[in-house]
Amino acid sequence: MIIEALIAVTFLAALVVFVAPDEYAGRLAAALSALPILGSLWMWAQYDASGNALLGGSIAFETDAVWLTLGGLDLHWFVGVDGISLPLVVLTTILSTLAIVSAWTPITERESQFYGLMLFMEANLIGVFTALDFFAWFVFWEAVLVPMYFLIGVWGGPNRRYAAIKFFVYTNVASLVMFIGFIALVFGLGDSVSSMRLPEIAQALRAGELGAFAGLDAATLKTVAFVATFLGFAVKVPVAPLHTWLPDAHVEAPTPVSVMLAGVLLKMGTYALLRFNFTMMPDVATALVVPIAGIAVISVIYGAMLALAQQDLKRIVAYSSVSSMGYVILGLVAYTTYGVGGATFQMIAHGLISGLMFMAVGVIYNTTHTRMVGDMSGIADRMPLTAGIFVAGAFGYMGLPLMAGFAGEFFIFKGSFESTVHAGMPLFTAAAMFGIVIVAGYLLFAMQRTLFGPFSFDGEYEITNAPFHDVAPLAVLLLLTIVLGVAPDLFFGMIQEAVNPILTGGGL
Repeated sequence: MIIEALIAVTFLAALVVFVAPDEYAGRLAAALSALPILGSLWMWAQYDASGNALLGGSIAFETDAVWLTLGGLDLHWFVGVDGISLPLVVLTTILSTLAIVSAWTPITERESQFYGLMLFMEANLIGVFTALDFFAWFVFWEAVLVPMYFLIGVWGGPNRRYAAIKFFVYTNVASLVMFIGFIALVFGLGDSVSSMRLPEIAQALRAGELGAFAGLDAATLKTVAFVATFLGFAVKVPVAPLHTWLPDAHVEAPTPVSVMLAGVLLKMGTYALLRFNFTMMPDVATALVVPIAGIAVISVIYGAMLALAQQDLKRIVAYSSVSSMGYVILGLVAYTTYGVGGATFQMIAHGLISGLMFMAVGVIYNTTHTRMVGDMSGIADRMPLTAGIFVAGAFGYMGLPLMAGFAGEFFIFKGSFESTVHAGMPLFTAAAMFGIVIVAGYLLFAMQRTLFGPFSFDGEYEITNAPFHDVAPLAVLLLLTIVLGVAPDLFFGMIQEAVNPILTGGGL
């Protein structure tokens, strides 16, 4: 019952913070959010499952009980974790606490509501990564949209309402497309499934039990459903050209919200792609390897080129997330242990590094009240600790060895070069690797303009060292990035055990 306790405690913490006085809300939220961290780390320490939760492997901390029956299908309260989902649960709990602490300086209005929504979002994110029944999973999936909409729309920048509505419309329409595609699969399976449990559905699909539905034969139905679910999840990732909501959301959102958006919410899309598309329908994924790999490469290069053209530090980091998620898609479609495992590892690495970068930009903004590259230079002399961590995080983004980003990208490239799903995979991989050069270009350009050179600042604020509670979350994220880069097996071993069953059977 540890997962239920984790979700319940986080929900309860959100309610407590909602009714707390504003002057205590931030500290209280940080203290209460430490409880889910302890729970997730205990789960990591006690983890002893093996295999993939959807393909017959053992499930850690499992609870399975019939909830209700709908249309002849049992809906279960079914939760548990395997080597794919547990690292994402740990990432969620740690990043949530650090984001809450980073909000102490910039959030000065309606604080109890802000921190309550942050905790409410955390609880639903834990649900997304642990639910193993489609109905329960979908409830958590949709519930995440609600706090994010208000966090952007109430506490965001001048165009916050536009950005919040755009985020909500894009992701909600995408969820509808995904839902239709997946439910069509369930109806096509007919009597071969008796519930909405994801393992039951996944194993039935891989066993070839899908039949005709709505005038479509089984092969066509599976292809249509794959495309529908892929599009639905691709918006959340996001991949080009479905990414246009992301820069607006990042620019208008408060920095702590951008941290959660880039660090965890984008991983919902890649996690769902792995669980649904690449685990349940590997034969369709391999048949569509060329367009999927093409989308991955376009996302890598196009996202990096857009970042190169930006002057707003937040937009630079936002577009770099589009580029990084392209690498994840490339690893998934490679269908090798290192490819899929590296893609999963890269989700964790990118969560840490993107959170670090957004926090660093936020600390600079808290002091200078600008994010524009041309408005400041040489501020490293005035903010040496913040600047040093920013530089370290940027090099982590570029794939500096012994940092988590290097490990994730190395695994993906190794797995993609070794892939046999299509003869052109080495060419797709080589093209994607060129993105690293562009990443180095825009990050070095931004750092050179803002941090180094003669001091120049057009604003009216005095630039001084940031307070300890602003810098501490940066230091923690940098330390975790280095630890995971030096010792990737802290997660990669369990990830490999969960990935390997995906690569056997199912037409591979």
